[in-house]
Amino acid sequence: MKFRAIPAAVLLAVSAIAPSAGAAGTPGAAASSAAAAAPGSWDWPLAPRPAVLRAFDPPDKPWMSGHRGVDLQAAADGGPVTAPESGTVSFVGIVVDRPVITIDHGNGLRSSFEPVESSLATGAAVSKGDVVGTVVQGHCASLPCIHWGVRRGEEYINPLSLVTDLRPSILLPVGGRGSG
Repeated sequence: MKFRAIPAAVLLAVSAIAPSAGAAGTPGAAASSAAAAAPGSWDWPLAPRPAVLRAFDPPDKPWMSGHRGVDLQAAADGGPVTAPESGTVSFVGIVVDRPVITIDHGNGLRSSFEPVESSLATGAAVSKGDVVGTVVQGHCASLPCIHWGVRRGEEYINPLSLVTDLRPSILLPVGGRGSG
């Protein structure tokens, strides 16, 4: 009896920390959401690949000042902004004095872009690469740019980790002499 209780306890512990099957409850939804968060699996929201004008610099505490996203140089004001990953528009409107669009990508991931004007409505489905709006002047002084923020739940994450692999390179010994 004790032997059966231990595996059951382990199974309960694992299921408590394992990711769910997704909102739809289908295994495919979980797989696609997990793949969407893999390093380098998303597309850049601007083309050609933009210069990063200001890097991700999160605050030490959530209430402190910091830069909770990245500023990307656009080719021109009025240029297209595209969905870096498929999802559903969860907000379109003005925040303070800037037009903002937010896309819910599932699995707790949401992208926000500002200043970006969009004709899309809340609830609209977007596919990776779809145009979701246009760059509006005003965020980076004289340069056309957008601010791209990504949150996982309530925590901001570095958007660049979704379009490039930011993991450190690890040098391994060459087989043969000296390894071992």
